[in-house]
Amino acid sequence: MHDLSPAPAAGPADLAPPSPGRRTAFHLLLALATFSVNATLLTATILTLSLKSTAIDAGAATTILSVTASVGAVFTIVGYPLMGRLSDRTLGRFGRRRPYLVGGAVALGLGSLLLVQAASTPVLVVGHALLSVGYVTSLVAASALVPDQVPVEQRGTASSIVGLSTPVGALLGLFVAQLLAPDLTAMILVPGALGVVGSLALAFGTKDAPLARAQRPAFALRDLAGTFWVDPRTAPGFAWAWLSRILLFLGVSAVNAYQAFYLIMVQHVTPAEVAGKIFVATAVVTGTSLVLAPVAARVSDRIGRRKPFVLSAAVVFAAGLALVTRADGFGEFLVAMAVMGAGQGVYLAVDFALVTQVLPDPTNPAKDLGIMNLANTLPASIVPAVAPAVLAIGAGPGEQNFAALFGLGALAALLGAAAVLPIRGVR
Repeated sequence: MHDLSPAPAAGPADLAPPSPGRRTAFHLLLALATFSVNATLLTATILTLSLKSTAIDAGAATTILSVTASVGAVFTIVGYPLMGRLSDRTLGRFGRRRPYLVGGAVALGLGSLLLVQAASTPVLVVGHALLSVGYVTSLVAASALVPDQVPVEQRGTASSIVGLSTPVGALLGLFVAQLLAPDLTAMILVPGALGVVGSLALAFGTKDAPLARAQRPAFALRDLAGTFWVDPRTAPGFAWAWLSRILLFLGVSAVNAYQAFYLIMVQHVTPAEVAGKIFVATAVVTGTSLVLAPVAARVSDRIGRRKPFVLSAAVVFAAGLALVTRADGFGEFLVAMAVMGAGQGVYLAVDFALVTQVLPDPTNPAKDLGIMNLANTLPASIVPAVAPAVLAIGAGPGEQNFAALFGLGALAALLGAAAVLPIRGVR
């Protein structure tokens, strides 16, 4: 176990590049934190928000879900770079990342409690917004620990952990939720507790050298806008990587946000069965990811190449999403999800390592990683905003055109694959 005591005052060596060596304990704690925090939020976005929206007003459930998800995404959009900037500049004997892991745990717990109590749309919106802030605060700190503590040539394992945290977290949360169904209170609170425990474990189980005042990044009022922006002219590789990721996540968000409604309306799954069906589908996605992603990450480290893995994985993901539009029955839907899982898992495992190699400021990575993580979360506001119009294309009364929604997601993923090509400085 890592030393739990606060480190002594930081000197210039504290922010030197990390040295090679085994980091088994750090990898385990990173996995615990990122998997469990994702379990908290993704269980809500994939399943329990839909069920809670239906409980509030079954006739307006899709609208309630869209409003709630969109507002939560706004807090995420602001939170990622803002918390990253604050973390990079935080002084104090407890380090730059630990205070945000603790604060994130508190917000996750409070947000979960509010979701349980929500009996109206405004309360549901506030609860999910607080949950989103906790998610962002914990993950931006956890992600920044990777370039803080792991050298470039050894980032494959840590990258695969951070990358796989999305599908593994979803599987973990949905597994717990379906065990607890139909008790909606437990389905919200128990995944919430997992995120709290995981974030606190990483906070107090990992060394986090404090920042000396002399090493604090300069900041002036004119730099405030830079909290939410990286100039693509000065960091083109970072900009292309950001574009690739947001395009792929448009497809991911389409499935995550509307999978429950798709299964109910197209595959004729009953509301009572939907939690179990989503768990099976998520298990298929995660299973293929877990088989392929660690292998891809290790091979990527060994041969020193990232782009071929990221590009081909985005194409495979797009193919899987296209297959969803043609699925005739739940079995074919699972085949499509397996293909998606293969592409998504490899993409997420290797892409994070690629991103850490094109950071504009490698010594202060949290702010820029926060901006990169916007590419994960912006689609959560874009998709719900445009989905009602897309779902209405050619649809009759009481119908939804999910083929159009998922088809557009597949096209976006293909464009995301193409966006990897112009990145320079990374093979």
